[in-house]
Amino acid sequence: MSSQQYIAAIDQGTTSTRCMIFDHDGKVKAVAQMEHEQIFPKAGWVEHNPAEVWENTRKVCAEALAKADLSASDIAAVGITNQRETAVVWDKTTGEAVYNAIVWQDTRTDKIVDELGGKDGAEKYKDKVGLPLATYFSGPKVKWILENVDGAKEKAEKGDLLFGNMDTWVLWNMTGGKDGGVHVTDVTNASRTMLMDLDSLQWDESIAKDMGIPMSMLPEIKSSSEVYGKVRERGVLAGVPVAGILGDQQAATFGQVCFEPGTAKNTYGTGNFMLLNTGEEKVMSKNGLLTTVCYKIGDNKPIYALEGSIAVTGSLVQWLRDNLNLIKAAPEVEDLAKGVEDNGDVYIVPAFSGLFAPHWRSDARGAIVGLTRFANKGHIARAALEATAFQSREVMDAMNADSGVDLTELKVDGGMVVNDTLMQFQADILGVPVIRPVINETTALGAAYAAGLAVGFWKDEDELRKQWAEDKRWEPQMDEAERKRLYGKWNKAVQRTLDWAKEDESPEDAVSEADAKQ
Repeated sequence: MSSQQYIAAIDQGTTSTRCMIFDHDGKVKAVAQMEHEQIFPKAGWVEHNPAEVWENTRKVCAEALAKADLSASDIAAVGITNQRETAVVWDKTTGEAVYNAIVWQDTRTDKIVDELGGKDGAEKYKDKVGLPLATYFSGPKVKWILENVDGAKEKAEKGDLLFGNMDTWVLWNMTGGKDGGVHVTDVTNASRTMLMDLDSLQWDESIAKDMGIPMSMLPEIKSSSEVYGKVRERGVLAGVPVAGILGDQQAATFGQVCFEPGTAKNTYGTGNFMLLNTGEEKVMSKNGLLTTVCYKIGDNKPIYALEGSIAVTGSLVQWLRDNLNLIKAAPEVEDLAKGVEDNGDVYIVPAFSGLFAPHWRSDARGAIVGLTRFANKGHIARAALEATAFQSREVMDAMNADSGVDLTELKVDGGMVVNDTLMQFQADILGVPVIRPVINETTALGAAYAAGLAVGFWKDEDELRKQWAEDKRWEPQMDEAERKRLYGKWNKAVQRTLDWAKEDESPEDAVSEADAKQ
């Protein structure tokens, strides 16, 4: 090996952007992180400023290198991982976004999704793309921008606009922007747009046409591990090859070395995402899961996964902190929760932006149920943590049903896995062991692994397997009857959240309907 002893990973997440530098053993050498603004113009709308995200990306790369006392010549390659489905449309001549990035959690495309589905409904494109028609994915967001931003449609038709998820935006800017930036995405990100055929791994022209998206806007689809281009001369990483891209959940799966069919991981972040590797076979879900590309290494065949996406888990703790002022800092939620023996029969279903897997109900809204005078803030804190575990159980049940194989253990990562109370309850409600690795930053690590494999920094997947090490394991301790009782109550609570946000009725209609029922 040359002087290039390190790999850098850019992790462009929902709430922040980080740069992490890893050594050959997969250990973290340095990390720098910056939050960006969460913009909520209307109820259900969530946006990020792409210029701010790009500026932060540059800053964290410089800061991480400085902290590690390294320069570009020490870095063998850069990998990118990103919040998926968050869509940016920009002008290729000015390099500026025509509108803020529309975030994966955003629900403004509700009506567009209904119109696209028509008489076929949510399943319309599922056989081709593995996804139900839902507000979650990028395609309908691009359609919204083209239809609602002045002059955007005309510019797009002239070939002046480009689209990408955040990986594409970061890569384009890193490799030169309007001066020759590379307009590329990888198969994992492309598989979250609703526009890519899962078999051919190419854009589907007929779906793009349905959504009014000119093909000229779409990035070229490449594998998750190859050299896409080099960082432009002005950057701190100038000349370093950008050689890996994986959407954040696929990156975490790769970082957890879930390389064999039947291995699974659950990431506890803003939302929760459970992925099960199904190998070279794409399993079409009958139980509300997504079929997605797990990764594709260079010229190898693509590896597929089943995924259960949960919209609100860690962000529910943020909500307790920022909206209710119940806690001052996120870690305090565990202390509060430990102050009570159980949930006091209180359940929180955090359907803030509808329910994702396995329900796919954008009409659901959040609810706290089971309140009595006995309930206190400890019960609410506990119910918030348990909501994360219950939603993960729903997804695991769906995975077992779809794959025909019962999960025997679950690898976990992400911010919330430091919470012992939650992890123990997760093992209890699943009835299988929950295992945390030594290196918890598996998302950034997965991107680093993909980039390192592309440039020969790591030889093969076997070398990566040897690096994975267990840190802690939680065994289930709850008896089956109690598990069944709690989960039954949870399901009852979920039913209470459905049909809340029906767009077709005015408040007056709702009142008169209620009067009629009385």
